Amino acid sequence: KEDFLKAIRASGLVGLGGAGFPSYAKLTVPPEKPLDTLIVNAAECEPYITVDYRECVENAENVVSGALILGRVFDFKTIILAVEDNKPKAIRILSEEIAGQSDPIAERVKILALRSRYPQGAEKMMVLSATGRRVPAGGLPADVGCIVMNVDSVAFVARYMATGKPLISRTVTVSGDCVKHPMNLRVPIGTSMRDIVSFCGGFVKQPVKILSGGPMMGTAITDLDVPLLKSNNAVLAFSRQNAGLKKESACIRCGRCHAVCPMNLIPTEIKRQAVLKNADHLRDMGTLVCMECGCCAYSCPAGIPLVQYMRLAKSVIREAGKR
Repeated sequence: KEDFLKAIRASGLVGLGGAGFPSYAKLTVPPEKPLDTLIVNAAECEPYITVDYRECVENAENVVSGALILGRVFDFKTIILAVEDNKPKAIRILSEEIAGQSDPIAERVKILALRSRYPQGAEKMMVLSATGRRVPAGGLPADVGCIVMNVDSVAFVARYMATGKPLISRTVTVSGDCVKHPMNLRVPIGTSMRDIVSFCGGFVKQPVKILSGGPMMGTAITDLDVPLLKSNNAVLAFSRQNAGLKKESACIRCGRCHAVCPMNLIPTEIKRQAVLKNADHLRDMGTLVCMECGCCAYSCPAGIPLVQYMRLAKSVIREAGKR
């Protein structure tokens, strides 16, 4: 196990689903936290992005092989390949690949068809859906015996063990109504976003919003002369018609943001306390468990950028901790 972890660290592998957390750190779990379940996260629930889906369809052999390697090294009792039920082709291909395995570890692998619902792919949501276990506030999946890894990261493990080639490229979705030829590309890390868009034929019309990442959790960028990072799984370009731009107005206290929050937070109250820079109240309200999924901002009829306020609230807490 120690040699395997050193190899993973040397490979430069991070979570390729968008979080970018170092896989070496995720897999280095203290002995007092015994692991029994590996969840391979293929629940690609953000619109437009199809990186994980294509990995399951085109590289199922690597996905299953990577899962078996991890299962053997860490002796996972259960390995769950979690795929949303709106991807039947991926489920079928992965099932056929597992059925063809002679490795006894393959008997521990099962396919789980999840309900297609955002934000199903978030780690804590995934653990709950796949195992029924609840990750405690401020905790990690390892606290309940689980490791969650993105399907692309797991497939990389198989390729790396076979070739020794480190993480120097990744798959990225280039899409949006402004892109001439939307497609998935395998791109070297560090490639200019401008070169990526140019390879896809450039823009057919001038975009008003360009995102690095998905439409719910992605980050808006103002300049295409920035590099592709390991954590970038998409480049999306939208015209005004499809950008979903809202004009901010006063909160009407409708409660929709609270109703859709998967972590049961009250975003409008957190926003108010963030503006007041009340770190104690923000901490007591559980602000740090926010996963910034964007459900609150998407559902807000007043167009309030609640995700940005949640980020502000977290920064208030961090700054208070430094003093």
